[in-house]
Amino acid sequence: MPEIIAGVRLPDSAIARAATQLVRDTEDDLLYNHSLRVFLWGALTGMRRGLKVDHELLYLGAMFHDMGLTEKYSSPNLRFEVDGANAARDFMMSYGVPERDVEEVWTAIALHTTPGIPEHMRPMVALVTAGVEMDVLGIAYHDFTPEQRQHVCDHHPREANFKENIIDHFARGIVKKPLTTFGNVKADVLALKDMNYVRQNFCSIILGSAWPN
Repeated sequence: MPEIIAGVRLPDSAIARAATQLVRDTEDDLLYNHSLRVFLWGALTGMRRGLKVDHELLYLGAMFHDMGLTEKYSSPNLRFEVDGANAARDFMMSYGVPERDVEEVWTAIALHTTPGIPEHMRPMVALVTAGVEMDVLGIAYHDFTPEQRQHVCDHHPREANFKENIIDHFARGIVKKPLTTFGNVKADVLALKDMNYVRQNFCSIILGSAWPN
């Protein structure tokens, strides 16, 4: 029988099982458990808000959302979010998933660190970001019951020093391509972790452009 955590049934289709195995084989325990919690927080948020969402697509979005931080799926010059989205797209296409569903999962992953936009999009896109925000930032923490939080973390634990360690994971995944942090929250990660990092400035780019006026 499929596993049920905090009242949420984990998808148990062939593609979901394959995705789980791929992520399990690629990510370390911290990212793997984080990804599963993201799915659970997202699913619980959708249930609380009465949103209709395909849990299999939500699961795929959550499971692949940080794959771009891994050496195997990291490109030299794309945002890690796009790398993860591309990995999910290739995986889903190999299973013959309809193009619209592939695009929705791609969008959810690509935008999950761009606050203020996903929440206005289709429920699955919004809920991937909601799950990430709950697990990393603690947004809406008190909207979940203590029992829900405990049950999720009993099954997929937050390891000791998770807060510091997830920042370290972000830094290791992007430190070699700092330009990809322009205009997104990961600039804050390198500002904290890389003493040589120089944050790009939007206004300086405008004023220094080739346009004469």
